[in-house]
Amino acid sequence: MVLNYIWIAFFVIAFVVALARLVFLGDTGVFPEMINSTFSTSKTAFEISLGLTGVLALWLGIMKIGERGGVINALARILSPVFTKLFPDIPKGHPVMGSIFMNIAANMLGLDNAATPLGLKAMEQMQTLNTKKDTATNPMIMFLVLNTSGLTLIPVSIMVYRTQLGAAQPTDIFIPILLATFVATLAGIIVTSIYQKINLFNRTLFLTLAGMCVLVAAVMWGFSQMDKERMNMVSTSVASIVLAVIIIGFILAGMRKRINVYDAFIEGAKDGFKTAVRIIPYLVAILVAIGVFRASGAMDALIDGIGGIVKACGGNTDFVGALPTALMKPLSGSGARGMMVDAMTTYGADSFVGRLSCVFQGSTDTTFYILAVYFGSVGIRYTRHAVACGMLADLAGVIAAIFVCYLFF
Repeated sequence: MVLNYIWIAFFVIAFVVALARLVFLGDTGVFPEMINSTFSTSKTAFEISLGLTGVLALWLGIMKIGERGGVINALARILSPVFTKLFPDIPKGHPVMGSIFMNIAANMLGLDNAATPLGLKAMEQMQTLNTKKDTATNPMIMFLVLNTSGLTLIPVSIMVYRTQLGAAQPTDIFIPILLATFVATLAGIIVTSIYQKINLFNRTLFLTLAGMCVLVAAVMWGFSQMDKERMNMVSTSVASIVLAVIIIGFILAGMRKRINVYDAFIEGAKDGFKTAVRIIPYLVAILVAIGVFRASGAMDALIDGIGGIVKACGGNTDFVGALPTALMKPLSGSGARGMMVDAMTTYGADSFVGRLSCVFQGSTDTTFYILAVYFGSVGIRYTRHAVACGMLADLAGVIAAIFVCYLFF
């Protein structure tokens, strides 16, 4: 229901802004631009789904081998003490616990292409426990918020963009991103737990969250001791090694169980194709709305308005130039990426705005894209408090990013 109102709001606001531009500014090109955006974003939505088909087929096939080989069940048992507290409505030892862990681990390593199919697999497994098939359950919402908060330990792609655009120190945003994304994830867990009345002071859960804080601090310290070449090498190598270990480990586990790993892979890969087709309508709906909103000039008006308010209050407006990336990130990953590149091109890769745009890009994830894809893949229509929790986590990440960048740069 919330997505319905948001979707309508995009079009209504876009139409009002476009009409104002036509009447007061005589801008006759705004409506053609909006219509053109509907065609281009529809094509983009289909291309994204088509591009996901191969990746979905690969990783759902690998997941099927892991499921048949007992790896997923083993992970579920290991993580059961923590995840049963964070996801109390999921039965102990359920295989979805392993899928959730794999998805979170892939996100932390910046492996977006691997994380999406793993997340879709987890959603499908949670849907089997859902008694109201069109309504999001508490575990689904907690899982979605963990994804939208975008906890990333190794932002490889952002560092690559900075290198290409001539940054003197492409890795200087590593620690700021780590701090901002951790704040977003922690805020998401706390807010969702309050909504769902989960006791965060439970001994197991509290120690786990404290341990995560220590781990993040250790990673930050370790990478801060490296020069930029070594940091890039370690980041890329860790991501590649983890992927290779997962694939080989799952295959070896399947061989140990004496299953036909090839047939298991094919069975899972078929599900990948079906899932890719199923999400097309949801992607078209959300991306077209975002495209119209951008083309109307509503996004620019919003940025100018925020800048004016901050200036009127006597605040520092240095961060305003990077806000398009922050505002676009919950709506579209590719759009936010374009905003980030534009900010670095316009202001310079080593400027405050350029660096802050990178931190915005890495601090949260594409909330509405994830809502559309993950919930759409299992036919969820009523999202309950998912949007509110996801957006609050995003807001925490944005505020943390601004604070951290003022501190560092």
